[in-house]
Amino acid sequence: MRFMIIIKDDPKTEGQMPPPGVFEAMGNYNQSLVDAGILLAAEGLSGSKDGAIVSYAKGKHTVKDGPFAEAKELIAGFWIIQVRSKDEAVEWAKRIPLGDGGAVEVRRVAEISDFEGVMPPEVIAQEEAMRDGLARKAK
Repeated sequence: MRFMIIIKDDPKTEGQMPPPGVFEAMGNYNQSLVDAGILLAAEGLSGSKDGAIVSYAKGKHTVKDGPFAEAKELIAGFWIIQVRSKDEAVEWAKRIPLGDGGAVEVRRVAEISDFEGVMPPEVIAQEEAMRDGLARKAK
């Protein structure tokens, strides 16, 4: 199973750089994921000032440029890991060197098989072909 671990950010402190020791601790954590053979992706995100929210309502798109000061929480980065269970993903999340008040969210990545019986078979086949093509391209 794939899980995304989402590291949260606070709009009040967004963009503040952590102390140098945090970078070293995160690097060590990331290396432990690599050593365990479970890391699929890991990225930090730039601040919301560099982003936009695109919403769709009543047949029209609305674009709101960042920063998103009214947001209660933001996403600072993420890991995608491949593990056997949610419990295992949570155990890995507990090892993240978060500072006081830090938080992460652990979410299972939906697999195409989750949509069997709901999504038409031809759409499932199209999704599988796209994912296969992406996997081949990544090699």
